[in-house]
Amino acid sequence: MAREIVLDTETTGLDHRTGDRLIEVACVELEDLTPTGRTFHRLVHPNRDIHPDAERVHGISLASLEGKPRFHEPDVCDALLDFIGEAVVVAHNAAFDRGFLNSELDRAGRAPLPDERWVDTLTLAQKRFPGMGNSLDALCKRFKISLAEREKHGALIDARLLAAVYLELRGGRERALDLEPTPADAGPMHAAGPAVHGPRPRPLAPRSTEAERQAHAAFVRGALKGKAIWLKFGIGPL
Repeated sequence: MAREIVLDTETTGLDHRTGDRLIEVACVELEDLTPTGRTFHRLVHPNRDIHPDAERVHGISLASLEGKPRFHEPDVCDALLDFIGEAVVVAHNAAFDRGFLNSELDRAGRAPLPDERWVDTLTLAQKRFPGMGNSLDALCKRFKISLAEREKHGALIDARLLAAVYLELRGGRERALDLEPTPADAGPMHAAGPAVHGPRPRPLAPRSTEAERQAHAAFVRGALKGKAIWLKFGIGPL
């Protein structure tokens, strides 16, 4: 079973290399391109000021983080690494989130998450929609994913939106519509063969009139003289 973690962060500013820090991190778990309902979310005190431009985007003030844990504390660092486990990490403009997360891991004396474990949805979107706007907002609008609950950027809501976008980019929404489980004892013939569908629980009402059906039956009797192929299977005139 393929396990992936969709991750988003909010930060004090734009560049971890100049001392900006992570202040919020959230994850959404996927298994086989299907959300499991499991999430991870922490607010983190950054031990530094938050740039006003950043605060205008995410709405998180330094005062609101008073009493929140620091990243190196087990409730953040260890809990986050335990949640991610060995999964692939999915992020939008992954270099940004990867830079901040690995910078925090380095400060905490932990190993970074290597580049090859990350999937960048921005890169996927640019390949699929070259020359178009491929921000998270633009992709949500393109895929008709509602932004109604989102007043400002937040790591958890953005991770959930990104998970929906990622499923669209990977075709996961269509896969999730196949709700019929494969029987545990199904053999290779069942797995590889065509799907077998039973009768509709609510048969469609006929769209032809009784007169039209009678005229069709008369035509079949006259033209095919009992040789209609469906008669061999015990099916009456259609």
